[in-house]
Amino acid sequence: MTIADVARRANVSRQTVSNVLNSPDLVREETRERVRQAVEELGYRVNQAARRMRTGRSRLLAVRIEQTQDGMNVFDRFLHGLTESAAKAGYRVILYSADDDRSEIATFDDLLGAYEPDAFVLTGTHYGDVRTSWLAERGLAFVTFGRPWGMPEGGDHPWVDVDGAAGTAAATRHLLDAGHRRIGFIGWPEGSGVGDDRRSGWVRALEAASLTPRTKDAEARTNDAEDGEAAGVLERRTDGSAAEGEVAARELIAAGATALVCVSDSVALGAMQAGPVPVIGFDDTPVAAAIGLTSLSQPLSEAAVRCVRVLTRLLEDDSPDKPDHVLLQPSLVIRRTA
Repeated sequence: MTIADVARRANVSRQTVSNVLNSPDLVREETRERVRQAVEELGYRVNQAARRMRTGRSRLLAVRIEQTQDGMNVFDRFLHGLTESAAKAGYRVILYSADDDRSEIATFDDLLGAYEPDAFVLTGTHYGDVRTSWLAERGLAFVTFGRPWGMPEGGDHPWVDVDGAAGTAAATRHLLDAGHRRIGFIGWPEGSGVGDDRRSGWVRALEAASLTPRTKDAEARTNDAEDGEAAGVLERRTDGSAAEGEVAARELIAAGATALVCVSDSVALGAMQAGPVPVIGFDDTPVAAAIGLTSLSQPLSEAAVRCVRVLTRLLEDDSPDKPDHVLLQPSLVIRRTA
């Protein structure tokens, strides 16, 4: 069954059928009804086509495929949950790839022209994220999996996120309960919203235990030190690779750290090679489970469910007075490394 069959049955051109399916406002009501009847009689993608003509919606949600690093990306869990939750709500998920904000916005434009997705799920939020303003300015529905970093009061668009600070605080408390007092942190470069958030949990837990976090800034204030890698500083920033994680861990152990909290499982994998000290990662990847790495698990399936719920509310219910902001809690999965 093709669009040409529908056109012959309705006695219209193929372009008219296409217009009815994709831009019904361009076609007179009488013609739309004739095409609708032909679609239903012939069974031409009845559910999708008929629904689009009735509602003007495609029932499609678009999301970008995240790049992997060291084979430890857990995005597939979120994607599976998103696809499953969307299907239950009567939507389908379409995937796309993009290297940066500019290419992703260009992809938005292409997708809107070719498939007309009803909404977007944005991932990988960061400071100065221009994708959200581009969508908002055009009145397009979207939710971000990740907070709008640097925006006051959580920003003015809907988002779902995992509380990274709560996670690293729990990891740090676990090590404190085991008797450690010189706990190091290995993070990502300064300016990473997620990385800075996870670092803040380590700082907060140490302060709550009446311990002074041995950060670069604190060391500079107390010792008037200029070298951020000076002895006594118990944090290091890395590019997120296992190789740099190992280097950073060796430096921290040499500086007196007796246990390490890491910003990711990739970093933790490297840190484990540096010496026999407790190590805790973040993300609870399959690799972490395989090697016995204690790690923080993100509720990715629940995050996906909440993203779909937020979009369903935007698309099918009255617009909320305030955007939905959902912050989920990670859990510490204890294994042999800590």
